[in-house]
Amino acid sequence: MNRGFYTIMAAQFFSSLADNALLFVAISLLVAMDAPASLTPLLKLSFVLFYVLLAAFVGAFADALNKGRVMFIANIIKVFGCALMFFTVHPLISYAVVGFGAAVYSPAKYGILTELLPPEKLVPANGWIEGLTVMSIIFGTVLGGTLVSPRGSGFLLSFDLLPRFGIDTPAEAAMAVVVAIYILAAIFNLRIPDTGARYEHQERNPIKLITDFANCSATLWRDKLGQISLAVTTLFWGAGATLQFIVLKWAEASLGLPLDQATNLIGVVAIGVALGAAMAARMIPLRKSLTVIPMGIIMGLVVTSMVFVTSVTLAYPLLAFIGFLSGFFVVPMNALLQHRGHVLMSAGHSIAVQNFNENLSILTMLAAYAVMITLNLDLNIIIVIFGLSVAGIMLLIQRRHLMNQREHDSLGLIGEGKH
Repeated sequence: MNRGFYTIMAAQFFSSLADNALLFVAISLLVAMDAPASLTPLLKLSFVLFYVLLAAFVGAFADALNKGRVMFIANIIKVFGCALMFFTVHPLISYAVVGFGAAVYSPAKYGILTELLPPEKLVPANGWIEGLTVMSIIFGTVLGGTLVSPRGSGFLLSFDLLPRFGIDTPAEAAMAVVVAIYILAAIFNLRIPDTGARYEHQERNPIKLITDFANCSATLWRDKLGQISLAVTTLFWGAGATLQFIVLKWAEASLGLPLDQATNLIGVVAIGVALGAAMAARMIPLRKSLTVIPMGIIMGLVVTSMVFVTSVTLAYPLLAFIGFLSGFFVVPMNALLQHRGHVLMSAGHSIAVQNFNENLSILTMLAAYAVMITLNLDLNIIIVIFGLSVAGIMLLIQRRHLMNQREHDSLGLIGEGKH
C-alpha cells in the first residue's frame, strides 16, 4: 500500500472514533432527560437519515472534487453538529447533523480506494479499512462509555482549562473531547493526496441527479455479482446497527450492567469483527469472495443463542464469535461490491448507491426494533426474531446466487477492468 492509503486510514480512524464516542454521549443525554426507551434506537436512525435522503447527490459531489477535500468539509459539518449539543439542541437533531456530515464523507472515503488501488488490492485494503474502522468502534465505544461515567467526567472537569471556555458540565466536557477528535481527523483529511481522478460535467439538476441515481441503482441490482454483494452488505449494516442496541438492552436486562459497562460488550463484538476482517483479508482473494456467504447464515443462528446467556463470562466469547463471523463475511462482499461498482459506473456514484441501500436497511430494522420496544415485546423474543431473520435472508441470498450461476457463470466477471 502507498503512503496516501495510510493517510486515508488515519483520517477514517479518528472520524469514526468520534462518531462512535458521540453516540454514547448522546445516549447519556437522553437518559439524563428521562426520554422514553424507544428514542434510543431513533438516535442511530436520525444519524443515517441523510444517507438515504442525500444518496442521489453526495456521489456526484464526491466525484466532482478532490476526495480528500470532500472528507475535510464533511468533518467540519460533523464538528458543527456536535457543537449544537453545547447549545442544548435536542440530541436527535444534533446527531442528525453529524449524520449529514457522515453521509457526505462516505462516498469519498470508499470511492478514493478504487482510484488509488488496483482491483487485486481491494480486499486487503478493505480488510485494513474495516479492521481499523472496527478498532475505532472499539476505542470509540470504550471512550464514549468512559466519558459519560462519573469517574471519566470528573477527571475531565478537574482540569482548569475547560471552565475557561465555559465548559462546566459532564456532557459538555465529553463533547469537547469529541470535537477535538473531529478536528484531528480534519487535519489528516488535508494530507490525503489528490489522485487526479475527476469525473467532469457532473449533473447539477436535482431531477436529473435523482434519475441518474435511480439508473445507477438499477444497474447495480441487475448485475449478477452486484446484486448479491449489495444484498449481503445491505443486510449486514442494518443488522449490525440493530444488534448494537439489542446488546445494550440485553446487557441491562440479562446481565445487569449499567450503560458505561455495557459499552464494553459492544467493544467485544468489534474486536471479533476486526479479527474476522483481518483473517478474510489474508485468506479470501477477490475471486473467492462469494464463498463466505454461509458465514452470514451461521452468524444469524449464533445470535439466537444469546437468549440462553445470563453470565458476563459467557457473554464475552459469544459476542466475540458473532463479531468474527460478521467481519469474515462482510469484507470480501464489500470489496466485490466496490469492484463491480467501479467497473459499471464511477466510484462516488457506486458508493452512494451502496450507502442508500445499506442505510435504508438500518432505518427499516431500527424502526422495527423501536416498534417492538414500544410494544414491550420480551427481549428474548426480539433476539430470536432478529437472529432467525438474518439467517433466513442470508439463505435466500445464497439460493439466488446459486440460481444465477446455473444461468450463467458470473464469477468470470471478477477482476475485469472498467469498460
